[in-house]
Amino acid sequence: MTDLLDLAVTLEDVQAAQKLLDGVIARTPIEDSRALGRLIGANVSLKCENLQRAGSFKIRGAYVRMARLSEAERARGVVAASAGNHAQGVAVAAARLGIKARIYMPMGVALPKLAATRGHGAEVVLHGHNVDEALAEANRFAEETGTVFVHPFDNVDVVAGQGTIGLEILEQVPDVDTILMGVGGGGLLAGVAVAVKARARELGREIRIIGVQAENAAAYPPSLAADALVPLTRVSTIADGIAVGRPGQLPFSIIKELVDDVVTVTEDSLARALIFLLERSKMVVEPAGAVGVAALLDGKLTENGATPGNTAVILSGGNIDPMLMLKVIQRGLAAAGRYLVVRMLLDDRPGSLATISRIIAESDANVTGVDHTRVGGSISMGDVAITINMETKGEGHCHLILNNLRAEGFQPMVIEG
Repeated sequence: MTDLLDLAVTLEDVQAAQKLLDGVIARTPIEDSRALGRLIGANVSLKCENLQRAGSFKIRGAYVRMARLSEAERARGVVAASAGNHAQGVAVAAARLGIKARIYMPMGVALPKLAATRGHGAEVVLHGHNVDEALAEANRFAEETGTVFVHPFDNVDVVAGQGTIGLEILEQVPDVDTILMGVGGGGLLAGVAVAVKARARELGREIRIIGVQAENAAAYPPSLAADALVPLTRVSTIADGIAVGRPGQLPFSIIKELVDDVVTVTEDSLARALIFLLERSKMVVEPAGAVGVAALLDGKLTENGATPGNTAVILSGGNIDPMLMLKVIQRGLAAAGRYLVVRMLLDDRPGSLATISRIIAESDANVTGVDHTRVGGSISMGDVAITINMETKGEGHCHLILNNLRAEGFQPMVIEG
């Protein structure tokens, strides 16, 4: 059994961080999800850190780290790197503490996150194509200038600050059996694991801690299997808040000892989860904050008849670019079989489009867009290509429409959302 006192972050560290954050952060609410509860056969509670100051849990760790700086360190200012949430957390903490902040963000960062970070008073420098490149540049700047580097996850104070969410969940859901959350570098997962496992041991209980990563940004499963940090060569996911190619050394040392499992979800699952939260819980959550819900919808916790018991899911952030929201909604609807796009090559003669329209109408689908063209590399002379967007009622309805089109001689090709 792991000796929790031997870990770099302890329950006492998290409790001290909680006192430091009193009056600074919001005690975010817990919302029950009956729909998810029915799915897993137990109560499901959503910990709404998407409603936290600056829109995510990141303010917790950033503030604890910066509040403990000496006067000399504060005078030198701080530097950080982030795709958005840590950036805003550092900016808000810096403004409250009167510290100058310089934030490196990847080029192509979501405009709302960029504007919000600048709006909180931080200087923003765009650098690199991902968080890892921005982190390297922030580190270089800190070494050259003496500015204090505030790491997003690989720091004792940051991990302790994030762990305060675990203490709140135990107070709000005392009978919780499983806690589920997204993982990027690992600061949140490590902090919550320290707090919850220590308190559970004091109470003589077992509480499972599960991390969730996007399939295309999942460095933890191979790292845990190798018992060593295994960086990814490529990261590609709509969940920019957890798009980290290399686990943090400090979080990894804790996670490998305390966390029960780290599972992965696909991009389509993320999109479905975001739609689910919008429709069923009335929650605006960014993809990185929806990974836990995606895991539940995919049955990751109930595989092979497993029973997770009363489950709390951390919705870690709500800072989503409206343009990304549009794309994710379309992809999520397509993944759920509620939005269908098909492309067909037809003979260019009168009546073909009318026939297709009749089939779709008789199949009870609603056309939302039509593109009709005679020009293109794959279009032969005398042919026409037609792309039709439809609102549908689920996967079965999509299959019905496609079968009805094929029955009359058409060859529809489904275009992915």
